[in-house]
Amino acid sequence: MRQESFDFLQKYLNNSSPTGFEVEGQKLWLDYIKPYIDDYFVDTYGTVVGVVNPQADYKVVIEAHADEISWFVNYITPEGYIYVRRNGGSDALIAPSKRVNIYTSKGVVKAVFGWPAIHVRKTENDKAPAIETIFLDCGANSRDEVEEMGVHVGCVVTFEDEFTVMNDRYYVGRALDNRIGGFMIAEVARQLKENNKQLPFGLYIVNAVQEEIGLRGAEMVAHRIKPDVAIITDVTHDTQSPMYEKKTSGDIHCGKGPVIAYGPAVQNNVRDLVINTAKEKDIPFQRSAVSRNTGTDTDAFAYSNAGVASALISLPLKYMHTTVETVHKDDVDNVINLIYETVLKIQDKQDFRYLS
Repeated sequence: MRQESFDFLQKYLNNSSPTGFEVEGQKLWLDYIKPYIDDYFVDTYGTVVGVVNPQADYKVVIEAHADEISWFVNYITPEGYIYVRRNGGSDALIAPSKRVNIYTSKGVVKAVFGWPAIHVRKTENDKAPAIETIFLDCGANSRDEVEEMGVHVGCVVTFEDEFTVMNDRYYVGRALDNRIGGFMIAEVARQLKENNKQLPFGLYIVNAVQEEIGLRGAEMVAHRIKPDVAIITDVTHDTQSPMYEKKTSGDIHCGKGPVIAYGPAVQNNVRDLVINTAKEKDIPFQRSAVSRNTGTDTDAFAYSNAGVASALISLPLKYMHTTVETVHKDDVDNVINLIYETVLKIQDKQDFRYLS
């Protein structure tokens, strides 16, 4: 990976982008992608769309989501401890002992998820970490002190952990789900521009908000763009680590390439175009089967308007919704390459319908 791309990836992943509060991350993303697009727009809730050939009638989307899971301040005790509620699929089990940032109008307030020591938890019946038992300590001794810091109900909270490279093989950090996707589609746009590729259609590079609470950003922007084709990228579970059952979760490996999904929301002809492209370009890939919906922004595009021909290319990831989400460097490069090569295969006004 070139140094400028790596520097952007690190800066982008280290920035907080909680669901509903993605604006600072979106600014970073837009600044990076601007040299590689002809135009852009931002919608009411913060989804950012870079556009190549905005005058074209036929529209192709490549998309990822920009938001990360987080917490909301929900209750402050008289003693100054803070209880939270989820913003997206945050996991209470991993919270104790984590450092966090609380975002306020006065700036960031540092805090920790506290937890009693093992030798004072006397019985096996003591409550495990759960949304009703985990709490934040920001060093205050009363509710008034907490509020003087600027903390109030509704303030958003993110874990403090930052991006690292593990043994020159893996990228590790919080919120790779799915800002790594935003990075990958931005790299596709960069390569198209720097390789002077002239597309016969309009390309819409979409970094959507609010996926973690129900695909809301993609749903909104799909109705605005009204694309003809959509290629979505998100993360999916590597199933090689302990506690996965391959008979139900599939056999997915980090390091063995992008994962191409099969399922009702995936349009078969677009999927086959992706697979044939991978084979032709010698890009390794894996397959997954999804039941009903994909659970990604693919669903929002596929079922929008009169139906959009959509496919899903996923990045294998370990330890989803933790602070140590882990992806293989080679998989990141191969997802970028597969989206790039697939975009170049799409023809102007290509008809993906099963019957015509």
